[in-house]
Amino acid sequence: MKAPLFRDPIYDGAADPVVVWNEPAQEWWMVYTNRRATAEGPKFAWVHGTDLGVASSADGGRTWKYRGTLQGLDTEWGRNTFWAPEIIRREGLYHMYVSYIQGVPDDWPGHRRDIRHYTSPDLIRWKYVSTLELSSDRVIDACVYPLPDGRFRMWYKDEANGSHTYAADSDDLYRWSVVGPVIADRPHEGPNVFRLAGAYWMIVDEWRGQGVYRSDDLERWERNGLILDTPGSREDDGTIGLHADVVVQGEEAYIFYFTHPERGGALSSPSGIAAYADRRSSIQVAKLRVADGKLVCDRDEPFELRLTAP
Repeated sequence: MKAPLFRDPIYDGAADPVVVWNEPAQEWWMVYTNRRATAEGPKFAWVHGTDLGVASSADGGRTWKYRGTLQGLDTEWGRNTFWAPEIIRREGLYHMYVSYIQGVPDDWPGHRRDIRHYTSPDLIRWKYVSTLELSSDRVIDACVYPLPDGRFRMWYKDEANGSHTYAADSDDLYRWSVVGPVIADRPHEGPNVFRLAGAYWMIVDEWRGQGVYRSDDLERWERNGLILDTPGSREDDGTIGLHADVVVQGEEAYIFYFTHPERGGALSSPSGIAAYADRRSSIQVAKLRVADGKLVCDRDEPFELRLTAP
């Protein structure tokens, strides 16, 4: 499989991908945090002021074409920050839950983060619905998956509560009630939930690879290991895998993640501000499998990506 799978041609900072079937266009879309890796500025301004980038694939995910950024998301004036979209489709309507920060801060702490809800019939025209009231005003990285009883659960990172995964439930994808902490053994972000080989799985980004948890009922989770912690040998794949999305097709599963290919243990700039080499990122894809009850990922395993319409 081609590696890297995708690099953003404008800012070279594609991160936090979600891969979704665009039913009206009959193609796969990758929507991602459009980090501004080529932008100079103080401290961490380059990770803020970000749009949501879009790449499309008409050949089952083998090749991706940059299409631009999602429009019409702002509800207030100025340049604002959008991170880590989650998109699901129900009854002909797309629902997006995206992290939102007002303005362009130049540092990580000191400002609120919210999760906003938008809807669209076609992934192009978006309507703002609400800003969710969750467990704090420091929430990001939503993941939504249907519960066995027909309701929906959202897992997200609560930075005000240990950077742990919290959950909220909804009957209709519009009104959400906080359940509380779900994964709280160590700080992490980017929860992603999927079903494979007769079990539910959650991966979380521990900044040392993806922590893995297994569940039979989406309620009780057991630690199942760590994946994407060992560097791969493909181009731009020699570092840990960050903030991932999983697409399951029958018995096959594929994990889409991003890397900072040139980032080592220390910043390359003597000023202490990340240089372009440290900032740039690439999207990769690898195959997942379950072996002896454990979720495993050999990122060097050869495979051909052939996503089909759901």
